Amino acid sequence: MGKISKVLVCGHAGVGKTAAIEHLIYGTHSVGSQMYPTIEDIYSAMIETDRGVKEKVIIYDTGSLTENKSELPRHYFSFPDGFVLFYDVTNMESFQKLDRIKKDIDRFKDKREVHIAVIGNKTDLQEGREVDKEKAAAWAQREKVKLFEGTVTQRKTIIDPFVWITSRITQPPINRSKQSRWQTIAAKGKYVAAQQKRLTTLQMSLRDLPGKPAFLSGRKGKGANINTD
Repeated sequence: MGKISKVLVCGHAGVGKTAAIEHLIYGTHSVGSQMYPTIEDIYSAMIETDRGVKEKVIIYDTGSLTENKSELPRHYFSFPDGFVLFYDVTNMESFQKLDRIKKDIDRFKDKREVHIAVIGNKTDLQEGREVDKEKAAAWAQREKVKLFEGTVTQRKTIIDPFVWITSRITQPPINRSKQSRWQTIAAKGKYVAAQQKRLTTLQMSLRDLPGKPAFLSGRKGKGANINTD
């Protein structure tokens, strides 16, 4: 386990983000149970990554966005390592709100690399679906975010997005010295291949010259000597 990671969760009012978080952590949420509008809550969880390592994650559940509160305070965007954005697949407006949130993340993230998971919630209500999955997938691809769909009736569909984002934000850094070494080896290989290609081309050109045949001699790593007598 490395440093404690911070994930910010946000979305339009009524998308079910708080119910999803509580079901993620406690596994006790009952569909249809009464939920109250979130002001702001903080949760702590140990989440196992796709590398099999458990990481401590602090989950910040923000107050829901409404007509009177259409954007999050700027300071919310400066500290998280990752974001989880919720929308309700039966509410097109909740999906459209994500575009503004994503633009604010890009604007205020202070040049940090952040990972973003998007969850289309309430997929158990298919008869009321307003947000087409293909349309959501196209938006997610364009905005370079990871799209999931889920419902609290299937806890795994809520767990998977949090496993994904925890795995991404706790990914060990690339070994720069090792990467540089392999880049050097690759560059040398390309140089040798280019020199060999030039030598072959030169040999073919000399064979086409009139008169005595040309002979090429040389050692690997040194320039070729051209002898015509």
